[in-house]
This record gives sequence, C-alpha cells and structure tokens, in this order.
Amino acid sequence: MSSFALTLDIPSVVSVRNTKLLGRSVSDCGRNWSGLPKLSRSRRGNGLCCKAELSELAPAVSAGYGLLLLGGGLFAYSKSGSKGSLFGGLTGSVLMASAYFLTKSPETRVLGDTIGLGSAFLFSSVFGFRLASSRKPVPSGPLLLLSIAMLSFFVMAYMHDSLPVAVSVPVPVPDTLPLP
Repeated sequence: MSSFALTLDIPSVVSVRNTKLLGRSVSDCGRNWSGLPKLSRSRRGNGLCCKAELSELAPAVSAGYGLLLLGGGLFAYSKSGSKGSLFGGLTGSVLMASAYFLTKSPETRVLGDTIGLGSAFLFSSVFGFRLASSRKPVPSGPLLLLSIAMLSFFVMAYMHDSLPVAVSVPVPVPDTLPLP
C-alpha cells in the first residue's frame, strides 16, 4: 500500500494522540503525553504527522495541473495570439476537471486516474514533440518535465486504485498423518 507521509516540525508541549483531523488519521509521531520525546530508535520527526494515501492526493494534483495548463494556454494566447495554445490549455483544463471530479468518488476513482493518466501522456507527447521540433527549452522543456511528473503520479495512483488488495487465504493442513 503506497502512502505519502508529511512531517511538520512543530515544537509543542501538548501532544496529539490518535485523533482525527479532517478525516485523516493523525498520530503523535513518537511523543508521549508529557510532550517529551520517547526513548525509541525511530527516525521519525518530533512533529505532527499526517499520512495521506496516494488516491487522496489525486484530486488536488489534477486540479493543480489543470489550472497550470489553463493558465499557460491563456498566457500564450495573450502574449502571442496562439489559438493552438488556448485550445490546448482549455482542453487540458477540461480533462483535468473531469479527472478531479471522478477521483473524488471511490466508485469512479479508477476512471478518473485513467483520464488523468491519458491526458498527462497526451501533453507529455505534445510538449516532447514541440521541444524536439523547436529546439528551444522554454516553454516546452519545463512543461514536458511537469507532464512527465504528472504521468508518473497518475500511473502510481492508477496502480494503487485498480490493483486488488491482497487477502491471505489460509491453507488447510491435515491434523495427523494416516498410519499404514
């Protein structure tokens, strides 16, 4: 199971132990109730920890990527009058908006990951071709790197959401061996 851990170094005397914060579990990350560090050999920080699943981050990532694509398309259209950039930015933002709304529901999460994966692959290809044809690193280079990062994120989210959870099945073992 993939998870993303975020550690915030917040020095405090009061400790949080097994509470809920906006639907996510929060632990005390190695502190006892007095606020002093526990004597353990763990390498975790002495701050507030929040563990978010990869599928919980997918809506925020798709919304951010969609806003970046829309902003880039509008910027390129206002600077140079490029209708292709405007169309690409609008298309990317619509695809990412649909991925955003689909990844918010557990029933349609895999479909949202698939749309995000496909659109990130599409924009990786477009920015790769533009970089190869123009030989100018800006703006195609950073957008290519961003699209590849989004592609890898959506591949991991798709694999996390679509693969079944492994369930251990006990194997029956005979109690005694039969005597001849």
